[in-house]
Amino acid sequence: MSTPKKILITGGNGFIGSHTIIDLLEKGYEVISIDNVSRSKQFIAEKIKTITQKEFTNYRVDCRDLPKLRNIVSGHPDIAGIIHFAAFKSVSESVQKPLIYFDNNMNSTINILRIAEEYQIPNFVFSSSCSVYGNTTELPVSELTPLSTPESPYGWTKLLAEQMIEAHARSAETNFISLRYFNPVGAHESGAIGEIPYSDPENLVPNITQTAIGKKEGFTVFGNTYNTPDGSCIRDYVHVMDIAEAHTLALEYLMNGRNTSNYEVFNLGSGKGISVLELINAFEKVSGKQLNYTIGEPRPGDVVSIYADNTKAQQILGWICKRNIDEMMLSAWNWELAMQKEQII
Repeated sequence: MSTPKKILITGGNGFIGSHTIIDLLEKGYEVISIDNVSRSKQFIAEKIKTITQKEFTNYRVDCRDLPKLRNIVSGHPDIAGIIHFAAFKSVSESVQKPLIYFDNNMNSTINILRIAEEYQIPNFVFSSSCSVYGNTTELPVSELTPLSTPESPYGWTKLLAEQMIEAHARSAETNFISLRYFNPVGAHESGAIGEIPYSDPENLVPNITQTAIGKKEGFTVFGNTYNTPDGSCIRDYVHVMDIAEAHTLALEYLMNGRNTSNYEVFNLGSGKGISVLELINAFEKVSGKQLNYTIGEPRPGDVVSIYADNTKAQQILGWICKRNIDEMMLSAWNWELAMQKEQII
């Protein structure tokens, strides 16, 4: 029996990182996780072990601390790949406090790139975002869609990190992939882990579930007179476990030597748009709850419609979205109920 391949995960206690660890463990990989728990919860690691019935190593370390990173990685020889999630991700907070975003997100990435180089780790997957496309009007968005000015310092950190990785890849021995997510939602089917919003949630799904359970009195739908089928904005929602599986597939693509260059980019979207009102209706159907929301004025800077062309990820990585809108919303609701039962937040 071959020895399981070791994968280093940064931000392993976070929303997408934790679900990716589950996918990796269930597919036989050995995982070493690093998370400073500044925007996540320490107990998530134990939840992952309960779900998978498998052990993994979890370190509470800040990725900006290079000596501690070196100490960890030197104790784990033969790491086959890195998936770098660790980052702050609140758009509004990044507007208010841009320097902490540039400090945390950029310096963490620089240090992880140094680690990959110093310890000759051959494969590296970067957690990017569709925010690098800025306020694009091209639909659907493909990997060839021109990148434009990001709408927030958070978006800038993702764009700059991609550019930094691409420049570094030209002279590096490591192979790199950037995965540009659209809108990850939902939770693990067990209901044991999911998204834990930092402060007041900005994203639509946590607003929906928190309203349904009574944490919030209501929420606002920003605009219903857009040139869309029901007048509300359209986004591309993807179940978090589908996003998680894409990271495993991306690593395997690199580890199997199928890449044609040492820096490649893939969009992770469903390939179709779902409107805000469609998402609300889907939640009300699967939960049996009526939501309290009001229709407000359109927000300045909001893109009317954006969704991905995911052909490249399908054809090259073999990635498909397996879970539909009802499964996304039901899993998110089950996680909200679990948080209430366990008094998590």
